[in-house]
Amino acid sequence: MLKTELQEIIANGENSGVEFKRDDIRPEQLAKEVVALVNFQGGKVILGVDDDGAIAGITRPDAEEWVMNVIAEKVHPAILPFYEEIQVNSGIRVAVLTFPQGNSKPYVRRHNNAEEVFIRVGSTSRLATREQQMRLYEIGGMLHTEALPVSRTTSGVLDRVRIENYLTDVLRDPDIPEDDQEWEHRLVNLGLLTAPQGMATVAGLVLFGKQPRQHLRQAGIRVFVFDSIEKEYQAKLDRILDAPLVARLDFSEGERRIVDNGLVEKLLDAVGPFILQEPAEVNEGLRRDKRYAFPVEAIREVLINALVHRDWTRFVDIEIGIYSDRLEIISPGGLQNSMTVEKMVAGQRYTRNTTIMEIMRDYGYVDFRGMGIRTKVIPLMKRRNNSEPIFEATEDYLKTILYRKDSQIGS
Repeated sequence: MLKTELQEIIANGENSGVEFKRDDIRPEQLAKEVVALVNFQGGKVILGVDDDGAIAGITRPDAEEWVMNVIAEKVHPAILPFYEEIQVNSGIRVAVLTFPQGNSKPYVRRHNNAEEVFIRVGSTSRLATREQQMRLYEIGGMLHTEALPVSRTTSGVLDRVRIENYLTDVLRDPDIPEDDQEWEHRLVNLGLLTAPQGMATVAGLVLFGKQPRQHLRQAGIRVFVFDSIEKEYQAKLDRILDAPLVARLDFSEGERRIVDNGLVEKLLDAVGPFILQEPAEVNEGLRRDKRYAFPVEAIREVLINALVHRDWTRFVDIEIGIYSDRLEIISPGGLQNSMTVEKMVAGQRYTRNTTIMEIMRDYGYVDFRGMGIRTKVIPLMKRRNNSEPIFEATEDYLKTILYRKDSQIGS
């Protein structure tokens, strides 16, 4: 790092990725800051600088060895910083510790025979709440929230008719349970129930629940429609949809026919009238051909991605917002670990909820290759609306924006 770059960082002050500490910091204090940073997005700890930006410098002759020993002893899992010392003025040096975002979250500080999880909130480091710890475990791949039990549920909250339809008509499974005991064991083996006579899992409830939101309030989709480019007090539509993810199908006449809509179909039915454009011309039959403001298949693909990959530790519904110039889909939860928007657009695949993903794939909702964004959404939007989808990823959500044809993107 150049001296001028360091001076600029110090001049800008502490933030969510930069922490100043004096040289006489205690080992447990340093470990706390390191853990908070790597549990967030990584960052820098600058030793030898006061909180107000005054540069005091480091005086430890063995500063690098001391830092490495503290991190090795008090931070778990192991993480190795990039250490460098910068000469600021004659005889005054500061140490800069640079950390990447951790891939093995949650990281903990080991101190006084206890393990503590810290997170970064603005320019401060704080103990993580139970919900925040759960989210870190989920991000780190150590907790699969779709397998967690939903309290106050039994197998009775699941739609057995729909599940039998899945086994019989979708999987073509010849071995259908014959009594309640067999059903309980089959539901456990499918990942839909925690144990015989146990509770429904998150996956079981959202896939096959009779009324999923009655037991899991974030299991639905909230739909807004506005006449303007911003949210207004008066919405044309403001509705929360509640249904199992999968439809009930009929193959009796040799072709796939939906006899009971799932959440995907209910959403498309709800928004259909608000994305339909009435053409000025009529066809040869004196009828006006239906034309939608967005490729319906693109909406369907983005919606299914939101449903399949959402973070179930977030207690909010997926949101669909239709505005005069665009459609937005907000899926709760950030991208996992090292996944980025660029990697997602390039076709790199990741799975947060394996059971939900596989069952949705059995039904044909999910592209077998798992590359629907790259192979469907982007080409369809380019061809139909002369624009590409916009993806905005934060630690709290992934927002996908589809613009209407000839809209001023970003306006």
